[in-house]
Amino acid sequence: MSVRKNERVPQLRIALAQLNPTVGDLTGNADLIVDAVRQAAAAGAHVVVCSEMALTGYPVEDLALRQTFTSAARQTLTDLAARLDAEGTGDVLTVVGYLDDQDGPRNAAGALWRGEVVARQFKHHLPNYGVFDERRWFKSGDELTVLRFHGVDIGMVICEDLWQDGGPIAALGEAGVDVIVSPNASPYERNKDDVRIELAGRRAAEAGAPLVYCNQVGGQDDLVFDGGSFIVDPSGTALATAEQFVSKVLVADLELTAGTGHRSGTFAGVNVQRKVLADEPLPAYEKITNPQVQPLSDEAEVWSALVLGLRDYVRKNGFSSVILGFSGGIDSAVCAALAVDALGPENVHGVSMPSKYSSEHSRTDAEELAKRLGCPFRVQPIADMVHTYVDQLGLEGLAEENVQARVRGVLLMALSNSEGHLVLATGNKTEIAVGYSTIYGDAVGAFAPIKDVFKTHVWQLARWRNAEAERRGEVPPIPENSITKPPSAELRPGQLDTDSLPDYALLDDILDDYVEGDRGYADLVAAGFDPDVIDRVVRMVDIAEYKRRQYPPGTKITFKAFGRDRRLPITNRWREHH
Repeated sequence: MSVRKNERVPQLRIALAQLNPTVGDLTGNADLIVDAVRQAAAAGAHVVVCSEMALTGYPVEDLALRQTFTSAARQTLTDLAARLDAEGTGDVLTVVGYLDDQDGPRNAAGALWRGEVVARQFKHHLPNYGVFDERRWFKSGDELTVLRFHGVDIGMVICEDLWQDGGPIAALGEAGVDVIVSPNASPYERNKDDVRIELAGRRAAEAGAPLVYCNQVGGQDDLVFDGGSFIVDPSGTALATAEQFVSKVLVADLELTAGTGHRSGTFAGVNVQRKVLADEPLPAYEKITNPQVQPLSDEAEVWSALVLGLRDYVRKNGFSSVILGFSGGIDSAVCAALAVDALGPENVHGVSMPSKYSSEHSRTDAEELAKRLGCPFRVQPIADMVHTYVDQLGLEGLAEENVQARVRGVLLMALSNSEGHLVLATGNKTEIAVGYSTIYGDAVGAFAPIKDVFKTHVWQLARWRNAEAERRGEVPPIPENSITKPPSAELRPGQLDTDSLPDYALLDDILDDYVEGDRGYADLVAAGFDPDVIDRVVRMVDIAEYKRRQYPPGTKITFKAFGRDRRLPITNRWREHH
């Protein structure tokens, strides 16, 4: 590592443009970047860092294989540089994540200055984990570019480069840099923000320089990005932090120890090259107080993620309103409360669809939910429709129960087609895991807000949301009876979920180990679970894969979300056993 001499302490005001792009909307995303640079310039920023692929949206998945798209992205970056210069913000060095088409599709970051793309940096580290797989369009071995700007040496890395021990950041540390900028698009998972800051602190220490981490915000299909951008110094101290789940331009001042022994060459197996843009340090100016925000509680964080994921899925797909069944139960109540927080009460349409088995409290709880939320509500009895199916086909037992669920699904889809609402499925992760749902019935819809939320966590969220409302002096949105009564699908007289399933607290404990932890039978026995219950639960999970494949997408909040991170063969004779 080169020895540094503290000859001067240059200042640099840097802005982190934590934006909410839409995949494929090159024009709209460019507008977001221009607005952010304009805000940053007005605040006196010298450098702006946008998130990974901010120009194209992220993840682009197989759009990366479409040459017309990659070429358009590269051209849009060139046009963006000229546009920023024409608008008077060209002197702000702007780092923009985008999709390049040099030797095929490339995950890249471009440095824009004075109307030109003055440098392009490609992702150096190859990711290989559950959220997405970029192996088909990744090329390794690219050199790293260090930009000298106002007397400060700025190194660039992209997202997963942070996760590689002894990789690009180690190379930058050996070559010598004063600050590292890292465009990111890191999907939300519970408790992930602590991991990010700790990891970034280690990398900052490895480089001997502060690290600027700019994360994307917003929903994209079943992923949600939480923002939470930050700057961390080599001691692991966060110098500035941004809010989670909101678009934000975070502006902060850095005092940097500029080194004199910085070099080009090959370090840690990586070629490091330097480019001088502006060698003279900036004149001294008055520093601002760097923003620091308090982290959200776990439940506030999860609720915010679910709200943002739902809002962006609806709006980015051209809808403005949703419709869902109001059963009087906890799942539909939580989904409705999430939808109201995401879209406003006037855009959430509740439908009560009582059958001959529906209890009076289910009807009144559904009506009370609509009243508390202030959303449009209607009652559409299904008994006559079910009667027609059942009598004509002579159905009974499970076949009759499923007809009730499917009639409700048909009714919701008909209203969606007629009125233009997007249908929400209200199933939770526990039910989806064990196949406790009806295909073409309660599983219909375009989006499932609590698909990745275990049943016991649904209750926790409901209690938290009501407590938040009380804290604000508002009416709690979820009826207490929906939280406390025993859950039931009410498809036959006196039916309870526990007739078909173990107690939810026990069931979720087993599922956490089997689904999230991929533990086998012996591990589950060693954890203290009853062997008969293990056999029952594991069998239900294993044979329900075909149902999960047909379930709507829903916001991912855990490490192992169905459809995104966990896919087993549908035709599969492997069974966990004694």
